[in-house]
Amino acid sequence: MRLYSGKVSTIADEIVRLLLGSTAEGRPSEAGGAIDVVSDEEVRLDIEAVLKEYLRMEREVTDEAKNRMEMRGMGYSNLGRMKSQVAKERGAPPSDEVLPYLIEQILNMLFHSNNVEEIYAEDTELRKMITPILRRHMDVEGELDKEVRSKIKNLEEGTATFEIEYAKVMDQIKRKRGLS
Repeated sequence: MRLYSGKVSTIADEIVRLLLGSTAEGRPSEAGGAIDVVSDEEVRLDIEAVLKEYLRMEREVTDEAKNRMEMRGMGYSNLGRMKSQVAKERGAPPSDEVLPYLIEQILNMLFHSNNVEEIYAEDTELRKMITPILRRHMDVEGELDKEVRSKIKNLEEGTATFEIEYAKVMDQIKRKRGLS
């Protein structure tokens, strides 16, 4: 699962709409209002700030990992291991715990924000509401992989040509969907 910067606004909009108790069309949802806010725009910006802060932290961890690998003369295949080490040192979540980390950060923001007047739902209810939204927008890697492979199915997997074309088509699709 990966958070894309192009999805931050969409995720924040959906979370705020759901927590306020309205659908994308502006009609009341079955969930009802889980929160009351001073300004829904400010709460949306608060959620965006949480997500953007995570992206900033992730970028710093990746950059630091790459720097350490370069200084030690390590190959690119060690990036995952080095990122895990740097993330642990900085208190960042490991890659398999990003979703719970983001949910916790959003909940902390809701409970401490001056823009949220009242929260009517329990923590567990809020988690159940927010999780599907984040999961849907973060779990696009498998979708992208299938689409890329369908476009380059004439190439033999494992060859240099396949790898180059795979990266090129993946980049095109990500740009087209606003994920890069």
